[in-house]
Amino acid sequence: MHPKLLKIEDYTYLLPEDRIAAFPKEERDLSQLLVYRDGALQQDIYRNIAQYLPENALVVFNQTKVVQVRLLFQKETGARIEIFCLEPDARYADMQSAMAQKSFVYWQCLVGGAQKWKDGTVLSLFDAQLNVTIQAHLVEKREGNFIIKLAWSDGNLTFADILHAIGKVPLPPYMHREMQDEDKERYQTIYAREEGSVAAPTAGLHFTKYIFDDFVAKHMQAAFLTLHVGAGTFKQVKSEQLADHDMHAEWIEVDLDFLNTLLQLKEAIVAVGTTSMRTLESLYWIGLKLHHQMPIDWQGIAVAQWDPYDLTPDISISEALFAIKKWMQQQQRNKLITRTQILIAPSYQPKIVDYLVTNFHQPQSTLLLLIAALIGDDWRNMYSYALQHDFRFLSYGDGCLIPCAKK
Repeated sequence: MHPKLLKIEDYTYLLPEDRIAAFPKEERDLSQLLVYRDGALQQDIYRNIAQYLPENALVVFNQTKVVQVRLLFQKETGARIEIFCLEPDARYADMQSAMAQKSFVYWQCLVGGAQKWKDGTVLSLFDAQLNVTIQAHLVEKREGNFIIKLAWSDGNLTFADILHAIGKVPLPPYMHREMQDEDKERYQTIYAREEGSVAAPTAGLHFTKYIFDDFVAKHMQAAFLTLHVGAGTFKQVKSEQLADHDMHAEWIEVDLDFLNTLLQLKEAIVAVGTTSMRTLESLYWIGLKLHHQMPIDWQGIAVAQWDPYDLTPDISISEALFAIKKWMQQQQRNKLITRTQILIAPSYQPKIVDYLVTNFHQPQSTLLLLIAALIGDDWRNMYSYALQHDFRFLSYGDGCLIPCAKK
């Protein structure tokens, strides 16, 4: 069945508020791990995850870094207006170049208290630490967001510098609390390096140096790619049928060395997080399009949400990856940067990923659909077990390890 016909009401469950983790565990790798194997469930902790993975596996992590994208402005009247920076305006080629802009930048934003912001009013915020004034200009109102021009008085500072100094960590709305100092470290993986996400790749929050050392002992290799997580990751499916849901698009970055690693690999590939899986699986469809000389909108969306269901997967993984490598060499590019809208839902057959490590997700979300694509209706048994055995859910919660049946 085409996933357009799926009814989202079939992918729901009761998630009590007290099962949503509002704070992280004191030690990252002591979070619980639920291991799924052919319908059987085994309970452990993340610190022991290496023993459940095959030797010589490639473990793929998303190295995106959460940016402090919440900016709090206050009008002279005292009214507070919050600007939540979602992603760069389309005038910028990629996240990296947008974050490096100096003096001013155009950004797609959500605005809390937008009704208090009259057209033409310029919001100002002074930061004493940087001795800089930041101004917000409302450029355009769009359906669902705004285009905001943010300008600052010190032209030597980048937008990344500004956000780091005055922004606040964008904790997920379901935590129902303000950020605390510990969130600056704990809502970030230990290997985060590429700034651009408004939400953490949460499966990676559990990994520690101890686990990485364990991987080395088992001859397992770690590799890193980038998918900048957008606010759309929290978006629940509101339409009755999936056909009417518009999947959010996200920036991905993969370098040539990473592609070469995949091409040389003969062992299992483990995706840490749904973001890593979406990036890896998107590579197959990008390679398929290049192999068959199909048009690709590199500045727009390279993989549309229905591509995996409307295209015929008639080439191997190696052929797909080689097609990307050949294109990058022809274009003299060391890094592939584009956006993907891939939607992984029941009927999807993984092409590249053998194992997925992920947290427990919200009801009626595309992330839960991804789990159902891998293990079918067994997702209900797994989630029921987790609820009955005191697992913590969502971003700061526990997680699971799931094998992927590739075809």
